Amino acid sequence: MVRPLFALALFALAGSPLPAQTAPEPATSGAAAVDKTGQTEDVRFQTESADRMTVPVLLAGAGPYRFLIDTGANRTAISRQLAAQLNLQSGERATLHSVVGETTTRTAIVQNLQLTRKPVKRIEAPLLETKNMGADGILGTDALSLQRVEFDFLAETMSVVPSSAFKVPDEPGTIVIEGRRRNGRLIITDATANGRRLIVVLDTGAEVTIGNEALRRALSKGGLLPDTQPVALLSVTGDVITGDYMFLRELEIGGVTLQNLAIVFAPVHTFRQLKLDDRPAVLLGMNAMRAFKKVSIDFANLTMRVIVPESSRRDVEVAERGWPRTGR
Repeated sequence: MVRPLFALALFALAGSPLPAQTAPEPATSGAAAVDKTGQTEDVRFQTESADRMTVPVLLAGAGPYRFLIDTGANRTAISRQLAAQLNLQSGERATLHSVVGETTTRTAIVQNLQLTRKPVKRIEAPLLETKNMGADGILGTDALSLQRVEFDFLAETMSVVPSSAFKVPDEPGTIVIEGRRRNGRLIITDATANGRRLIVVLDTGAEVTIGNEALRRALSKGGLLPDTQPVALLSVTGDVITGDYMFLRELEIGGVTLQNLAIVFAPVHTFRQLKLDDRPAVLLGMNAMRAFKKVSIDFANLTMRVIVPESSRRDVEVAERGWPRTGR
């Protein structure tokens, strides 16, 4: 049997979006202080084979190097090979949470990381293998925590701006979804899968959306799960775990409904790390994000903006892309 390999980023094909009448829950208070001094800058991203995105990043003025954008990672990581090439100072060993569990790894100190005009100072980054990441590094929420990141999937650009630099103009089809912070990630609690409530963790480092066993049990009780197909999930640590691939009939998130969403149910460690292993939850991957014209993730103000496309034809194609087929 053909067993496709989906790529997942570290740490710790979308359906058609339809408007829904659901009032989002209020976000929790206590958002981080906001950097107001930076300027907007667009960086064009390159779509990798795993349907994730890389952007050019400068390290202490050297580069640019290709970094994955991962809103599901709470720490920025770089490759061992790049750290050696730049002769970066070694940091302390750190515990790394991947999809398969905890490991201990070396770190390197990055004194200056620049994605836009305003650099991020002194990051202690875990070291990973280039071949496992498929890039020179991973840009996590420690480098984005005071920023707003907007993915424009039609123009294939990403804009990074300080969260309060200016008010985002609402385009036609814009829906604002309020979220909460958990372990540095942005989560959304106003969500249902096939009518069952769940928690959504935004994870642009995952190629496909992943559900936990608690969600699978909840959906199985009502006979709401279709036939499955086994697949393998690849972590950027090089580890592989297996899961069951299927289509979810409907996922509603804060006023938007995705239909026929490709999802993998797998026992990934991320759910345990976030203390979500006993509550229905998903890691919302890139296959879901690409259902929209634009996705804006504001880490400081704990909001997610999505712009619904005028036509759902492209989104149906994205939803079906990646479904295993014999002979391919």
